[in-house]
Amino acid sequence: MRPLKLIPDNTNIDFLRWRTLAMGLSVLLIIASIALVATRGLNLGVDFVGGQVVRATLPQPVPLDQVRARVDALGLGDAAVQQFGSPRDVSIRLPLPAGGDEAANAAADRVRAGLTRAFPGARIASVDTVSGKVSGELFSKGAWALALAMLGVSLYIWLRFEWQFGVGALFSLFHDVALTLGFFSLTWLEFDLNIVAAILTIIGYSLNDTIVVYDRVRENLRKYRKMEIIPLLNLSTNETLSRTIVTSLSLIMALAALVFLGPAVIFGFSLAMLLGIVIGTYSSIYIANPILIWTGVTGATFVTNAATKGPAAGAERVGPRSDA
Repeated sequence: MRPLKLIPDNTNIDFLRWRTLAMGLSVLLIIASIALVATRGLNLGVDFVGGQVVRATLPQPVPLDQVRARVDALGLGDAAVQQFGSPRDVSIRLPLPAGGDEAANAAADRVRAGLTRAFPGARIASVDTVSGKVSGELFSKGAWALALAMLGVSLYIWLRFEWQFGVGALFSLFHDVALTLGFFSLTWLEFDLNIVAAILTIIGYSLNDTIVVYDRVRENLRKYRKMEIIPLLNLSTNETLSRTIVTSLSLIMALAALVFLGPAVIFGFSLAMLLGIVIGTYSSIYIANPILIWTGVTGATFVTNAATKGPAAGAERVGPRSDA
């Protein structure tokens, strides 16, 4: 039985033909995302702002205003009520009461009793309580984790390849993170530590995909030193396209199943991962590659003695080959 080939061996797509349009669109989306986060902010979860979050499953869909009115009547402070997962699932965020753990447990009990009385059959799924000091530390460490991860991987690529590749990888990662944050600001989905973990995973995936393309670019720069950089980048992208499609498609199918069929508690994480895989695949082709053109990468970038002595030095393009 012959193995299934999603991408034919002779595939020759001119990806870089749309590089200017793709880069312009990406820059606009980055600016829009930054502006959105700066003006509207993020719907920070209890992990970052402190307080209590009560997640409840109601017996039937109920207007959020009605739920909010019932919770406000308990006198526990201003409540933020939103839907998550199914129409019957609600998240209730309350300020942290004074008095420590005992007061927090008492407030949770009052919410549980109030919801059960107002909506018979209501079930409390979870109650999360985080103090203001702990939330500040989590926010600071989460921000440092994102910044150091991006800086570290860019430095790695810089040392492994050349500085142009490091710039391309860093801008690609910044693009992926910015668009993910903009999406969460636009949709007002809760942004908690699970989303930070998802973004770190996105950084790792996007970096891996970019390195696969960059490694083939470096190999082809040594083999086809007389080839123009745009055809060479197209050749390298087509040679790695089979691997990119198979990996991305497998992840997208698994994450889509989690988004639509998975538990509500990981909905934000799964959606962030799904969005990040799509954006990361796009950026490895339309962000990382064009930057190599604009930073002046040529066939002389990786000139070595082995390259000048080898029979492939100066060879012209012989056509794309499938990625093993």
